[in-house]
Amino acid sequence: MSHDEKVISVNERIPTLQEKRRRKANKRLLSIVVLFFVLMMVLVYFQSPLSEVKSVQVSGNQLLTDEEVLEASGLSEGMNIWNIDRNTRIEQTAQLKEVESIEISRRLPSSLFIQVKEYPRVAYVYSEEGYLPLLKNGQILDTVHDSQLVGDAPILVDFTEESLRETIGEQLMQTAPEIVSRISEIMYTPTEDAPEELTLYMTDGMEVRTDLSSFAEYMQSYPQVHTQIDGAQDGVLYMKMSPYFRENDTAQE
Repeated sequence: MSHDEKVISVNERIPTLQEKRRRKANKRLLSIVVLFFVLMMVLVYFQSPLSEVKSVQVSGNQLLTDEEVLEASGLSEGMNIWNIDRNTRIEQTAQLKEVESIEISRRLPSSLFIQVKEYPRVAYVYSEEGYLPLLKNGQILDTVHDSQLVGDAPILVDFTEESLRETIGEQLMQTAPEIVSRISEIMYTPTEDAPEELTLYMTDGMEVRTDLSSFAEYMQSYPQVHTQIDGAQDGVLYMKMSPYFRENDTAQE
């Protein structure tokens, strides 16, 4: 091949190379333009009402009202959905004594959701003013009256010390729900011989004596033991380490 043929071959390739470079430059320019517009749209979105919270929904709460949860969280409509420190808001709301855990999530474009998990209500503490709901964590809520009782937990009588309430709360949580649902009232009735004794009045009419610190363990077999007692007998069922029944004329306090 001559020198002239080589020069002609190179000259023929130059337009093709220039076209490829031009296309590559155009693609780069298009990418920059697109990125610019995307950034502009994002900036406009953050500065516009489009990024404002339009609704805050609360779920999972029974003891607390939506308003109480919202007030504790500090969340409200009109806030910028991206300028919210969720960890801080969660910590604030978790200060409510009814709250066991909480989650806050965003739902684009403009909604916030607060999912609340409350401590279960394990009993009602009787007082002269009314009934104080007792939670699993030992906290006592504001007084409710007879008309507000929902019958979902037993009533505690003479549990004046916080340590006693915490213990019975823990024991009730460890007790099978089907047994707890059969308890109408629990009285703290200590004696010299039995300093932790409790007296239970059951929804089936039975009177039961058991011990505070072993409540869950001793009451576990109540359904089976109860079936062995003649319903016509009037007496006290002692749910101790070895359950036994005593008729009223021989029952010992």
